[in-house]
Amino acid sequence: MNSRTPRLVAALAVAGILTATACGGDDGDDPGAAPSSPAAPSTPQSPTPTPTPTPTPTPDPRTFTLVATGDVLLHERLWTQARNDAGPGEEMDFAPQLANIAPIVQGAGLAVCHLEVPLAPASGPYEGYPMFSGPPQVATALAETGYDACTTASNHTFDQGADGVDRTLATLDAAGLAHAGSARTPDEAQQITHVEVATDGGPVDVALLSYTFGFNGIPAPDGETWRGNEIDLDRILADAATARAEGADVVVTALHWGDEYVHEPNQLQSDLAPQLIASPDIDLLLGHHAHVVQPIENVGGEWVVYGMGNLMANHAEPEGPKAEGLLTRFTFAEQDGGFAVTNAEFLPLYQTYQPPVEVLDVPAALASGDTGTATAARLRQARDRTAEIVLSRGGAAAGLTMLESP
Repeated sequence: MNSRTPRLVAALAVAGILTATACGGDDGDDPGAAPSSPAAPSTPQSPTPTPTPTPTPTPDPRTFTLVATGDVLLHERLWTQARNDAGPGEEMDFAPQLANIAPIVQGAGLAVCHLEVPLAPASGPYEGYPMFSGPPQVATALAETGYDACTTASNHTFDQGADGVDRTLATLDAAGLAHAGSARTPDEAQQITHVEVATDGGPVDVALLSYTFGFNGIPAPDGETWRGNEIDLDRILADAATARAEGADVVVTALHWGDEYVHEPNQLQSDLAPQLIASPDIDLLLGHHAHVVQPIENVGGEWVVYGMGNLMANHAEPEGPKAEGLLTRFTFAEQDGGFAVTNAEFLPLYQTYQPPVEVLDVPAALASGDTGTATAARLRQARDRTAEIVLSRGGAAAGLTMLESP
């Protein structure tokens, strides 16, 4: 409001009174008295209009893509290749083995790997099957490829005892990779892993949970059962509720489960998946462990990935389905006060056995003709078998599609 306007009107009124007093000292009977002229009426001022406030722009809906892949299981053939790929002053470099999928991984808002094995000291010794202790240089390669986080709960979590758990998590920390599934202290075991994903509409809080069916009969180091997360329905639901209460917009749960080398989900998977994905606090299930591809299913409008096979592994029988893996990509979009998957995609992968050992983007390799040490016929087999298995539970009808080469 303009406070000058009422003060100006009051001043004009006082001036009119003083003029009337000076000119009308008698009752006006004196015929010689000149009549006083009436004062000109004052013109009231209009108030200054209040400017219309600029509307606050509506923020863009937040949306991001999540990429996830299968087991990182470090057999000796992989670190032999990493030695061959190392540059001057390096002992090992695993990044070239992942170079073919780096563009897709780097293009994701959040990329999650599954590190199945504990990591050794930088100078070794390294161990393969059955008690793994992998070269720690793989963590740097995963970060360079574009991964943001790794889940770590697996049947091999306790292969190298408490030292293996501690060293693995310290190595991931040093590489800038978030992690979930195992812990160095009781306090760390109680913490939910949250990863902030940048979007045009603002940050999104994604919580990562990770659990395994067991530890190959290896007892928890010193009885410290908190060091590795074991699958328990009530515990998972409680952790997911805690994650949501702490502000998670999206909760992703990774489960190390299933029967090795079997494409069909087992009874535990079939029983547990519907109960978990029905929770309002869980948005996506990601499966590992079988070392072969398993189906992706839409359950009640949300996605269950039963198993993604291997990302990096070289089993003793390389030419079977164990050489085949899966990259999954889910687009999350903000809607109705929460987040939902608006696009679900999968990409067949293939791990070559003959050097140079590398992970192939199967559609891209077939399109370009650059199939590495694999044959085009073998890659077509991998593509077709992967698609058949992944889509075997009606995923296509719910919108699941295979990523194709540009």
